Amino acid sequence: MTVRVQTEDFDLSAEIARLRAGQPQVGAVVTFLGTVRDINEGQAVSEMELEHYPGMTEKALEDIVEQAKGRWNIIDALVIHRVGPLKALDQIVLVAVTSAHRGEAFDACEFIIDYLKTQAPFWKKEKTPQGERWVDARVTDDEAMAKWGVASNNGEAQ
Repeated sequence: MTVRVQTEDFDLSAEIARLRAGQPQVGAVVTFLGTVRDINEGQAVSEMELEHYPGMTEKALEDIVEQAKGRWNIIDALVIHRVGPLKALDQIVLVAVTSAHRGEAFDACEFIIDYLKTQAPFWKKEKTPQGERWVDARVTDDEAMAKWGVASNNGEAQ
């Protein structure tokens, strides 16, 4: 399991190659790549800034992956989340899960990203033509967590 919080961009292909290296039992790799949109809630977004608590954030991400490992038979998982200022099209987050079969990899990957969106201690601030604003958790993110039997933090962090 690898969890990283960083300001630097990452190379998707290189990260997946490292995750799979030396693991012939891997039959499925499922990934989620989150990127910055140029519009949110009907407003143009020129920049997004992500903040976190170093140490605490990495621990929360590790806990998320451990929960996924407890629910599904996965081989490995990778979570990379960027922080700092980001522009439209920039990569924000990568979640990658390996398993012997696709079903478990899909479920674990979806669980990790749903959990990350509602439980991990990240805060997003957007710059719009109307000024800066903090991004609240979406109802749809809370609903996604509910299907896993986990309550959200009610928008305290995302």
